[in-house]
Amino acid sequence: MKVLIVLTSHNTLGETGKETGFYLPEVSHPVAVFDQAGFTVEYVSPKGGKAPMIGADLNDPINQAFLSDPTKMAQVENTLTPAQVDPTQYAAVFYAGGHGTMWDFPDNEAIAQIAAAIYEQGGVVGAVCHGPAGLVNLKLSNQVYLVAGKTVSCFTKEEEVAVELDKVVPFFLEAKLTERGATVEKAPNFQEKVVVSNRLVTGQNPASATGVAEQMVKLLQNTFAPAATTTV
Repeated sequence: MKVLIVLTSHNTLGETGKETGFYLPEVSHPVAVFDQAGFTVEYVSPKGGKAPMIGADLNDPINQAFLSDPTKMAQVENTLTPAQVDPTQYAAVFYAGGHGTMWDFPDNEAIAQIAAAIYEQGGVVGAVCHGPAGLVNLKLSNQVYLVAGKTVSCFTKEEEVAVELDKVVPFFLEAKLTERGATVEKAPNFQEKVVVSNRLVTGQNPASATGVAEQMVKLLQNTFAPAATTTV
């Protein structure tokens, strides 16, 4: 089974002059789970090519293993463009977080169409932290928002205030997802929170990244497991 991971191409944090990008632990930790399950992982970003990275804490052994793997690094430095992606080849799509996503995920129709196609063919959609920015304008073929009527989790307004970026981000994720008809569940700041709603799996923050991947694997294994043989 193949999982498509969506990374941001955006590298500037609003008008702060600071750099941003995808947050490495929200990729390295889920990828470790996908690898253990025997899944193949590929990457796409709005612009393709090298995706900007932050959060490369080498004290995290999972980060260090990822950064030391030439194959994995080559993948995130040579991401696919949306035009290169065939949705029928993937069982799941996972939107990784990092503040950069708030600028280039919401209005990327090409990636939204890829995710919608994967979901509508029976696949799983996952997102963590700021990754749900990719869900705010994602509509299915019936023009209904994917998150409408579902329960989700995402980086909260309280967490945005805590990291002092509430005046920097273009919108608050939980407010936008609520506008789209979702029910947002949240834990205290920076505590793990993973929500499964049908075939949509969302997590609140970096602490939730592993749990999102684990729940995605569980759904995929149940969905695509060989049919049991019944004897009469």
